[in-house]
Amino acid sequence: MKKCIIIMNPASGKGKNQDKIKNIYDILRKYDYNAEIKYTNKKHHAIEIVENLDDDIDLVISAGGDGTLNEVVTGNLKRKTPLTLANLPLGTTNDVGNMYGLRGNILNNLEEILKGKKKQIDVIKINKVPFVYIACLGDYIDMAYNTPRDLKKKYGKIAYILYGLKQLRNKIHKYDIKYKIDGKEYTGNYSFIFITNSSRVAGVDDIYYDVKLNDNKFEVALANVKDKKDMLKMLVLINTKDLKDIPGITYYQTDNLEIEFLDSPKTSWCIDGEELKSSKMKFKFEIDKRTTMLMPRENIKKLFENEK
Repeated sequence: MKKCIIIMNPASGKGKNQDKIKNIYDILRKYDYNAEIKYTNKKHHAIEIVENLDDDIDLVISAGGDGTLNEVVTGNLKRKTPLTLANLPLGTTNDVGNMYGLRGNILNNLEEILKGKKKQIDVIKINKVPFVYIACLGDYIDMAYNTPRDLKKKYGKIAYILYGLKQLRNKIHKYDIKYKIDGKEYTGNYSFIFITNSSRVAGVDDIYYDVKLNDNKFEVALANVKDKKDMLKMLVLINTKDLKDIPGITYYQTDNLEIEFLDSPKTSWCIDGEELKSSKMKFKFEIDKRTTMLMPRENIKKLFENEK
């Protein structure tokens, strides 16, 4: 039988999937996998687990939220020989899982993954730190990682709204930056910076209508938001327009980006829903193509180039 390791975050999804563990083993055996579950118990634990797995593992499944997937991918890229990965979403928002077409219950999703297809995906790095689908910076972004875990367990997605409402009285900061894309240098004053390789962010589908996960490109959106009224207007438009078509957004698609802040950022970067603390003023973004995912077939044609 093939060997499968499941990296499971027991805190994801309010911890409501523990009763399905036996069924998970049964499904994996059905597809000729001998499985073992390894539970995470601290921040960055999944990185350590994956980095130290044996080379003969056929499949590593990230069972948790987008942050758990980030750690699994990060640990895998630290290996001399990366392993094949899969994403089984158990978290609160599950942006990546939803983008892949995994919207059912955990057992149905597992079946869809195991019937799927291996695809190489682009993973972006910010100063050599990988992220799967988003790196962003700006006010209120901290909702993703500062919303209390007990609030998320109790209220799910609504917890982010409850936490965000408390922050609305804060003013919106702006950042003077120099940036370089495809050899050309620019300057600007922006309130939000979004670097993405995803069609879904923060629970909003189709923020871009034609994202490809293997085109050696990522999307850059620099937002010039003047005040809270302007921000709320932009949030409404995101639900009806492609992000690059919204007024106040400067958009690029590239495989390389360098950003230099002229003043120290007042907030941290958020990567895949987790805080990235850094005292640096310069950030370089580039693509790593060493990650292979076992994908459900639902959205493969939509998400990959040259897919029949």
